[in-house]
Parts: sequence; C-alpha cells; structure tokens
Amino acid sequence: MADQAEKLREIMRNKQPSSRVESSPPQKASRIISVSSGKGGVGKTNIAINLALAYAKLGKKVIVLDADLGLANVNVVLGVIPRYNLYHLIRQQKKMRDILLDTTYGIQIVAGASGFSKIANLSEEERKGFIEELYELSSADIIIIDTSAGVSNNVLTFVAASDDVIIVTTPEPTAITDAYGIVKIIATEIDNLDLGLKLVVNRVKSVTEGRKVAERVINIAGQFLNIKLDYLGFVYEDILVQTAVIKQRPFLTLDPKSKASICIDHIVRRLENMDFKEGSGISKFLKKLFGA
Repeated sequence: MADQAEKLREIMRNKQPSSRVESSPPQKASRIISVSSGKGGVGKTNIAINLALAYAKLGKKVIVLDADLGLANVNVVLGVIPRYNLYHLIRQQKKMRDILLDTTYGIQIVAGASGFSKIANLSEEERKGFIEELYELSSADIIIIDTSAGVSNNVLTFVAASDDVIIVTTPEPTAITDAYGIVKIIATEIDNLDLGLKLVVNRVKSVTEGRKVAERVINIAGQFLNIKLDYLGFVYEDILVQTAVIKQRPFLTLDPKSKASICIDHIVRRLENMDFKEGSGISKFLKKLFGA
C-alpha cells in the first residue's frame, strides 16, 4: 500500500492549484460505510444493499458503490443490468454521471468492474481521472461500499478510508475464523485503528446465538490485537432472504415486517445513534483513500 500511496501523493503534488482535489468546494458530511467479510457466502452484499434501502426509508440520499473489482454482484442482487460500470470510468471511457444508476428502490448504485484487478495497477492518468470522478458522489448522505470478500489491497484501501467498517460473519466456525482473520490483518496493515470497526452476525437462529458469536470475536480481537470491535447487531435466518435472492429483489422490499428486515432497521437505527469521525465527507475520504 505504501508504493500506491506514494505514487498518488506525487500525482496530487503535480496537479494545478485550481484542481478539485486541492481546492474542492465545500462538501456535505457524507457518511461512508464499508461492508466487508473474511470469506464469501456470508451475505455481505445482501446486508449492504438492504442497509442502503433502510437508510433511504429515513429520507437519506444513498449510493452503493460496488468495489468488488473482481466479481461484482450488487447489480445482480438488485436485478438490474447496468450498461456501464467502474471499468468504463477507470478507463476514462465514461463519466460518473454516465455510470451512476438510478434504481426503483430509491437508491443509486455504481456497478463494479468485474474482471478488473487492482486500483494499484492504474496508470497515473487513470488515477487522476478516478479521483476527479469520485467527487460526483459527494451529494449523497450515505455512501455504502460493498468491498470484495477476504483481504486484498483493494479491500484494505477502502476500509482505511471509510468512516465505519462493518464486518459481516455468520455462526459457522469457518466464517468466525475468517472474520477474526480480516480484523487481524486490518489491525496489522492499517496504522490508524480508529476505524469504527463493527460486527454484524448474519443468519442467526436466536438473539443468544448472535451475541455469543459476537462476544467470541470481540473478546479475541481485544485480547490478542488490542483493537476495539463494536457489536452492531444480528440478522435472523429467514427464508424470505433466499426467496429475495432468487427473485433478485432486496428482502426489505418483499416484506418490510419480516424478521430479517426488522433486524436491518434496528442496525441502521443503531448506526444513526453512533457518532462518526469529524471532518467526514468525500474530500476526506479521497485524501485517505489515495494517501494524498
């Protein structure tokens, strides 16, 4: 990550004083939330999308950025087929306004670039263009970033720049182990540990099960990594979720009163009651994201 940051600092130094990066207009304090997981198959993308919908119900303007640059699937879960995606933006074939997609659910999405590899592989010209275009997201109240599963330089880059980081796990032993694993790598690789790390336990059968899983991960993280991890909440195992995936619709829209939907509403309310770091917004996010 150090090489990537140094290259981007050089780009920023070479930009003219009139650049939007160096003298950008005042931005609203967008709250930027990354949703990550130690392994695939734990429902991370589903959680991210339904959190976005719950925020939209509160009257917030929400954008979901699919930051899985290898296997993007936010649009698949929503049942939409975007004409353009992050690949076209990064390659400077399209502008952000061209790829920012309105949905019937009251949120906007930026589709991921399936088959793309690393932000670190961008040319200097592509990086500069990427920075400029990301400013177009500054009108959002909430930006939810659905990262790829597991740990990569891309994941760590987005995690380090976000106001809040939600780690999604399930009660399965492998998922718990991998959740601890991603927390450990975050603690090892990122200098600033004031990341607002939070844990959501998905597919639980009871309140007790969710609490026990959370306590296990949180206690181990505190004991061996000296890192604070907050228990944000749980989502019940709910047959409605499987139905929603098959129908390619968010479960919050199929039945807002289902067990899973109520859990999502509770998680968003808890997030709303938590402070996020002063000075947040897209400008701050980009400075942290690219080490500028």
